[in-house]
Amino acid sequence: MTAPHAVPVAVSTVIFALRPSPEDGRMTVWLPLVRRIREPFDGLWALPGGPLEADEDLAESAARTLAETTLLTPQYLEQLYAFGNTDRSPGDRVVSIVYWALVRSDEADVAVETENVRWFDADSVPELAFDHNLIVDYALWRLRNKLEYSHIASAFLGDTFTLSELREVHEAVLQKSLDPANFRRQIESSGQVVPTEHLQTGGRHRPARLYRYNTAAPDPSNGPLGTRALPRRTSGAS
Repeated sequence: MTAPHAVPVAVSTVIFALRPSPEDGRMTVWLPLVRRIREPFDGLWALPGGPLEADEDLAESAARTLAETTLLTPQYLEQLYAFGNTDRSPGDRVVSIVYWALVRSDEADVAVETENVRWFDADSVPELAFDHNLIVDYALWRLRNKLEYSHIASAFLGDTFTLSELREVHEAVLQKSLDPANFRRQIESSGQVVPTEHLQTGGRHRPARLYRYNTAAPDPSNGPLGTRALPRRTSGAS
C-alpha cells in the first residue's frame, strides 16, 4: 500500500493599514506585499508568509514571517481562512492558513520598504502569486463586513478616539463619504461607543470629546471563527 502523501502547510498574512492616497490624500486601505525571488511565480508580488515550522504555532508563524519581512508586530492578529484548492500552487499541493492583521498608521510607518517589500492600495493590487488576489479580496470583504457590527475599527485608532476619527476609518474602509451628523447619530444610538471624560487636545479647533468602545456590549468579532463563503471575484483574477 502506498503511504499517504503529506500536504505541506504554509502560513500567510494580510496586513491592513490606513494610509493617504498619493493622488488626493484620502485615507484608503493599504497592505504590504513581498516580491518573490524564486519559482514558482518568480518576480510576482505575494503576501508575506512561508512554510509552517515544526515547532511553531500558527499564530507564531504568522507573527514571525511578518516581523522578518516587514518589521511589523501587529497587536490585532486573527486567523482569517484556510485556502487549499488543489490547483492553487504549481507542483505539490500547499494548504495556506491565512491570518489578517490591522495596524495603526503610526505603526505602519515603521514597516521597512525595499526593492522587494512595498505597500500597495488594497483595491488596486497587481496580479499576485498563487491565489493571493482572491485572499486579498476575501480579507477586504471580511474587514468591510466586520466594521458594521464589531469593534474592529479600534485596531486602526487605539483605545480612545473622536467620532470624527471613527468616521474617517469607516469612510476609508467602505470607500464612501458619510454625513457627519447622521454618522454621529447612528453611532451614539447604537450603544457601540461611550464618551470618556477626556478631550482631544493640541488641535486648532475646539477640543473634541474622546470616545471608547462599550466593553459592556459584547463584541461579536470575539466569538468563534465561522466558516464563510468566499466572495465572488470581480476583477484581477490570478
